[in-house]
Amino acid sequence: MNTIEISHITKLYGKQKALDDISFTIKGGGVVGLLGPNGAGKSTLMKILTSFIPPTDGTASINGYDIRDESVKIRKYMGYLPENNPLYYDMYVREYLEMVQKMYIVKLPVKQRIDEIVELTGLIPEQKKKIGALSKGYRQRVGLAQALIHKPEILILDEPTSGLDPNQLVDIRKIITKLGKEKTVILSTHIMQEVESVCQRVIIIDKGKIVADEKATELYRLTENSNRYFVEIKETVESLQWLEIEGIIKAEQFNSRIWHLISDNRSDLRETIFKFAVNKKFNILSLTYEEQKMEDVFHKLTGKES
Repeated sequence: MNTIEISHITKLYGKQKALDDISFTIKGGGVVGLLGPNGAGKSTLMKILTSFIPPTDGTASINGYDIRDESVKIRKYMGYLPENNPLYYDMYVREYLEMVQKMYIVKLPVKQRIDEIVELTGLIPEQKKKIGALSKGYRQRVGLAQALIHKPEILILDEPTSGLDPNQLVDIRKIITKLGKEKTVILSTHIMQEVESVCQRVIIIDKGKIVADEKATELYRLTENSNRYFVEIKETVESLQWLEIEGIIKAEQFNSRIWHLISDNRSDLRETIFKFAVNKKFNILSLTYEEQKMEDVFHKLTGKES
């Protein structure tokens, strides 16, 4: 089923409104990125979905089960890795996973399932160690393993790669990508490259409200499409000269030779810029192109210009 339905969810902490009339539906598999600045309400929404806290108003259901009244049934379908990843450091990896598996209603062969999940999450080299002796990267894998141990259809991962080194980042992203082919994964992250590499859909929350909900490939159309060009030339020119190029809307000078040009569309204008410079008898020393990134879109949608 893999269906999440959220309807007009609001959450108040005293007078502070953490979530403000949030609604969306997720059906089927895939990785959905949940983005937003610190304090936007992402973790609050995840805690509501996993029945850790109730909403102040509105309704939500997982596979048709209401989060308020049927939270025990929901846990059968849900795997959750919270941001702080609470673990029992004095327990051994396999011992901990066995304890977690036995908490669930779902009955699976214990040893076989632990073998499967240890292999999937890359814990085989560390499986006989105490959790407290593991690096942060391997502790994150243990957290992911406990979220997966009961074969949930839906995974909610809150900042699963926070604080990991580049090699650990790559490994965890590969696991998330693989899981997204058969499960619904909600991934909260601040890493824009992560969103671009693993997410099929992106929901952006700002100040408790949804400001974007799009396929990752279509998110750029919500903002002013722009690309950037860095041109180094020998000659001294005026900024107005660059604005003669169709599509260039802004020209900023970094120093006596380097210009930063901004276009108003996503077409590659390098050839046009080069031909313009030749016609003007400018001597181009270098010309580089920087396409609009997910980070730029995020900044614009959350009111923080880069």
